[in-house]
Amino acid sequence: MSTLYDKLKSYSASGCYGFHMPGHKRRGLRAGTAGDMSLPYRIDITEIEGFDDLHHARGILKDAQERAAAVCHADETHFLVNGSTAGILSAVCGVTEKGDTVLVARNCHKSVYHAIYLNELNPVYLYPDFDSDASLNTEIRPQDVIDALERYPKIRAVVIVSPTYDGVVSDVAAIADAVHAKGLPLIVDEAHGAHFGFHDVFPENSNTKGADIVIHSVHKTLPSLTQTALLHMNGGRIDRERVKQYLDMLQTSSPSYVLMAGIDLCMEELQHHAGEMFAPYAEELLKARERLSEFNCLELIRTECYDISKLIISARRTAATGQELYRRLLYEYHLQMEMAAGSYVLAMTSVSDTKEGFERLTNALLRIDNKIEGRKEGGCAGCGRLPSAETVYNIAGAQRLARTEGTVSVPWNCAAGYVSSEYAYLYPPGSPLLVPGERITEETVRLLCWYQDRDFSVEGLKKERYIEVFINEKR
Repeated sequence: MSTLYDKLKSYSASGCYGFHMPGHKRRGLRAGTAGDMSLPYRIDITEIEGFDDLHHARGILKDAQERAAAVCHADETHFLVNGSTAGILSAVCGVTEKGDTVLVARNCHKSVYHAIYLNELNPVYLYPDFDSDASLNTEIRPQDVIDALERYPKIRAVVIVSPTYDGVVSDVAAIADAVHAKGLPLIVDEAHGAHFGFHDVFPENSNTKGADIVIHSVHKTLPSLTQTALLHMNGGRIDRERVKQYLDMLQTSSPSYVLMAGIDLCMEELQHHAGEMFAPYAEELLKARERLSEFNCLELIRTECYDISKLIISARRTAATGQELYRRLLYEYHLQMEMAAGSYVLAMTSVSDTKEGFERLTNALLRIDNKIEGRKEGGCAGCGRLPSAETVYNIAGAQRLARTEGTVSVPWNCAAGYVSSEYAYLYPPGSPLLVPGERITEETVRLLCWYQDRDFSVEGLKKERYIEVFINEKR
């Protein structure tokens, strides 16, 4: 039996090109810096003399975090070695008390829901708009934020995701103004926007738009190792010490110096060479998007406010599903996409992509476009929309009730009207279709069945095609 390391080396040599995370694309920073594939045992240390301590940084790690803050235009920045998840958990828990009410974009990552559970919060959900033509959830509207804050005066914090996994960008500046008018903090999960602000084809990042806490996954769109991320804090509306207490609790007490060195090296490169890194990338990205605009059957789609580094290739006008297009790119052209949705695939690009990589992708897609069959009936209208649902219990309350009173397992096609005790989500992107404590709708059931019938993996459920529900709560 081969080891994981053997399999990684074999995959690296296979010639399969990755349009997925991590952003370094297995190439390192710039030409000549990639190194070999040997595990970095020689630089894997612990908190020894001269190397500082992440949880009490006073020396080289303090300097490194200050460099990151300057590069990302933040007041204060902290390294995350447990990914953006640790930052999101710390941010949400650090600005709320047990039982508080929070305003949350319903398309947030599951880690936001885990923070809601940990602090037993009562969420009020903001639903993004939906572009039915593109089958994309779009931005959170500032007016919806304003309306929710007026309607629910007990709200104590606001959490949104921008850009989304699909690249949709909300008007963070306008949302921040609305939130701050109520004296509240705004947390922006900008995990997929760590590259923002380094070239004018991309938006500025949320540190410059008024957000109080911003979380960046450095590894997603920049040349840094998987699991590396940053938490930024700005202004005086938040208790920074309390957020840092949660960071101390939720991050490992033995942070990897290899991961921290990766973040610091990435920040140093951006500080001194961002122009050299991003100019050729932007040029190749724009050329690829121009070529892909020549599709006959496939479509390159985007919304009005969009991160163009994400290439969304839709098959909605063809006989193929997103899953079928994904498999064709992988098995016929050795191109690994980031994700397949109901009607499209997502190719994630980064500053580490090569001219040859862009050419391989565009050539493959144009060939597929020339051969693919036209539209067939029977698609999932509204597939991708987050179904609106009634919240009967908060997440902590639902899971506590499940332990004390028990649940029953019902088939999906009989579940409408019950209250769920489980999550159901596609991963990626990890935004729940169903949350514990929500009443299950016919729309949710239809979406779950549609995804499962087309071989998408619906996660979070104990038993395939069944949902754990509260038997006495059916309506």
